[in-house]
Amino acid sequence: MADDNKRNGKFWAQALDRAHLGLWDWNLSAGDCYYSPTWSKMLGYEPGELANTPDLWLKLTHPDDRQRAQESGDRHIAGLVDSIETELRLRHKNGHWVWVLDRGGIVERDADGKPLRLMGVQTDITRQKEAEAALEQVNVRFRLALAASGTGIWHHDIGTRKTFWDARTREIFGLAADKDEVSAELWHTYLHPDDKEATERARQIVPGSNDVVASQYRIIRRDGEVRHLETLVRFVADVGSAGQILGTVRDITEEKMRAEGLAFAARHDALTGLLNRSAFDRLLAENIAMVERLPLAVFYVDLDYFKALNDYAGHAAGDLALKSVAAGILASLPASARCG
Repeated sequence: MADDNKRNGKFWAQALDRAHLGLWDWNLSAGDCYYSPTWSKMLGYEPGELANTPDLWLKLTHPDDRQRAQESGDRHIAGLVDSIETELRLRHKNGHWVWVLDRGGIVERDADGKPLRLMGVQTDITRQKEAEAALEQVNVRFRLALAASGTGIWHHDIGTRKTFWDARTREIFGLAADKDEVSAELWHTYLHPDDKEATERARQIVPGSNDVVASQYRIIRRDGEVRHLETLVRFVADVGSAGQILGTVRDITEEKMRAEGLAFAARHDALTGLLNRSAFDRLLAENIAMVERLPLAVFYVDLDYFKALNDYAGHAAGDLALKSVAAGILASLPASARCG
């Protein structure tokens, strides 16, 4: 093992330089503070270019960070915390701000335990803070997009079997709760019986898979209301754990209703609700093709004096007559004979 006594000042200076650490050494009794050449270099200064005064770092600290940085040191000196640890910005010689992580503590006391000397190091974390700021911008845009789309986010930890729903997901399911964590089995209790098996099967994501599985299903909320949902699900690897199942959920009930309404309107007469000409022709052709296997009967209905009714009483009366006749025909047919 190397002898620590042989490690001279040059050795430690090289270590600080290689690690890009700025050292400070504050002698409380003498009232001065030493800053290593690596500290000056981190801020763009040559060794000796700055005066080694105890308040030098404070003069270079961003105004918004001064109080927090001072309080960190004061709490340690008062014995409230074990060490100094804070993030702050220092002004570079060129005028920009350098983010540093400041760590240190008391290294010498007098016979009464009063602090005499503090030492610490400051690490340039500017790139890390810039990455955090960029990530936060992405997260802000992501949260805005989620809010605009009405999408909820949920995830299930495979190892701990803990499930978490965000506020939007809880709102979609009509769940009155103010905590993200929910029972792992809760989701299953909402599934519509007709959709339950297929939906649960679609949710069984294989760990390690990169596939995104999309599914649509119905839930029955606790108030009895049926809602249509759309979900995207995928596996997300997590260091040190079995991974997570991450998913989105969106209420598409209104979209479903609009689509069904448009589909109905495309196939039915707006006045009578019966199949329109093109839909009737398609249905008739399909049934004629199956006439050898299924019985088929077609009835023609002719309304006597309908033109006279239109001419005498007006088209409103004619429309009412058509609706009444259509309703009568539908009422006389068994459910199995009604189409569309």
